[in-house]
Amino acid sequence: MEVILLWILLFFGIISEEDIQFRIIIIITWSDNIMQIAPSVLAADFGQLKSELEAVKNAGADLLHIDIMDGQFVPNISFGVPVMEAINTYSDLPKDVHLMIYKPEKYITKFIDLGADYVTVHPESTDQLEYCLELIKTNGAKAGIALNPETDLKVALPYLQHIDLLLFMTINPGFGGQKFIHSVVEKMNKANSYREIHGLNHLLFEVDGGINEHTARICLENKIDILVSGSTIFESKDRKSTIQNLRNSLTKQL
Repeated sequence: MEVILLWILLFFGIISEEDIQFRIIIIITWSDNIMQIAPSVLAADFGQLKSELEAVKNAGADLLHIDIMDGQFVPNISFGVPVMEAINTYSDLPKDVHLMIYKPEKYITKFIDLGADYVTVHPESTDQLEYCLELIKTNGAKAGIALNPETDLKVALPYLQHIDLLLFMTINPGFGGQKFIHSVVEKMNKANSYREIHGLNHLLFEVDGGINEHTARICLENKIDILVSGSTIFESKDRKSTIQNLRNSLTKQL
């Protein structure tokens, strides 16, 4: 269906032949990939958190992205245990917990006990990264490493065979509403090459920061598996359409 739509757009002169050839290649080679959408809970209305989480689930969200900030590792404070407990009570969607805190090894087990299915940590936040990853996995969750825009991919390479998720931050962590940092795309390309060469089919790539329909398309072209989106989804008047548009961004003419 997507390919037919592309040829129709070509017929009416909406896209070029070169563009259609590129998109068809992407669709064919990456057709098994289903982009997952993870609304960032930080952008929700906490005054009606239960209904907000129900709404994004009904709109087609695949999992929830939960940013935990301590005001030290990043210049902002989000929420902690009580809100995590509420999220786990209000929603049965998988919980993708992103720890932006110093010494995450102190809190990993607690957040898994509170329902975290994925736990992602930053290499800069701890001097016990390997221990953190082992702790996550031995407690039954999936382990992830988050790379800030300026963090070199080389930092994560020794761990890629053992983790489940690699998170590319396309904004500087700490605050929502920032613009997508395009220089991170090169890092995605290098990671894709590494994943393919080493056969790491289990490893999911996730992007967080500045996601809209245009940047979602860039991510899908670069074989990203999970998109985190906060205000784009929660501020939308039609969240179902917004999630569908993010997921189907490759075949849209932007």
